[in-house]
Amino acid sequence: MSPVLPRPALARRLRALREDLWPEAGITQTQLARALGGSKPLSISLISSWENADKPVVPPNRRLEAYATLFATRRSLDGATLRVLPVEQLTDEERTRRKELLEELLWLREGRESTAPRPPADIWTFDEGQNITIVCARLPEKYRRHLSYANPESADFVSLYTYADPDALIELFGHIRSRNPGNNVKFCTSEELTADDYTSHLVLLGGVDWNSVTRDVIERVDLPVEQVGRDDDAEHGGFRVRQDGGPKLFEPKLDSRQHLLEDVAHFYRGESPFNRKRTVTVCNGMYGRGTLGAVRALTDARFRDRNIAYVRERFGDVEPFSIISRVPVVGGQGLTPDWTLEENRLHEWPEAAG
Repeated sequence: MSPVLPRPALARRLRALREDLWPEAGITQTQLARALGGSKPLSISLISSWENADKPVVPPNRRLEAYATLFATRRSLDGATLRVLPVEQLTDEERTRRKELLEELLWLREGRESTAPRPPADIWTFDEGQNITIVCARLPEKYRRHLSYANPESADFVSLYTYADPDALIELFGHIRSRNPGNNVKFCTSEELTADDYTSHLVLLGGVDWNSVTRDVIERVDLPVEQVGRDDDAEHGGFRVRQDGGPKLFEPKLDSRQHLLEDVAHFYRGESPFNRKRTVTVCNGMYGRGTLGAVRALTDARFRDRNIAYVRERFGDVEPFSIISRVPVVGGQGLTPDWTLEENRLHEWPEAAG
């Protein structure tokens, strides 16, 4: 049997798990060595060698199993203590996450990163080396006019203030970067998109009112959902769907003082109309909290595994698919939609997988 050769992609992935999966925790190599070694802590130099993409050392399978178990659940981190929970203590969702992560790590250990598609850890994991472009709308000039931070002539200028949906952008960019350490991930406004960007994996934030690329994509795909602008048929807009009983409009809810009580989020994933070997994903809402809700449905650690599991059970391997969901707003904050609750799902397309 030939020896296992060093795998740079595996080393990069192991480092990304430690540094980027829970960045606020600041997990050190020392903590990881103690957690993986149990009663006999591993050496820090061994952890370092596993993460060294220039001269990597390949961990044995049992260590990768421990990695998968540890990073399958945020419960592995209890205060300042990092530990590997017994597999039997994992929830069903955590077991699913562990299985997916272990499959990915073992696949990278075999050195297949350049010969076959990588098994996805979640919906935001793409084949290594493929470009990913997140596209936001530019905040309309009338909203930037009196904001010095959005004025390029101002000493206080910050380019991100010119973006619509910055909350959703920051949430999603960090998540995609952590899931795809070997990929080029960029973000730009729709006006800044280049011809090459159009043929990458596209992730579109925001709706047709401000994001012209969202409008271009929706016009090119066969989707029984259209966004109604706030100045069109409904005061606050919404998402109109085509169904047997005729069109139906799902609208956000506001109180008499125009405070948002519930937004509407739309998540769409399908083949890119600009490159059939790439995907396009739309995360959209009638207001910013709806767009953020569409993103957090599959990034929020408390909900993403159950929502991913629901998508796989509901649609199987079918793409494209679309989900319109409620985003309750409490205390001014949009809550992450739980797609496993029927009352949160307003519309789904296509029909369930057989």
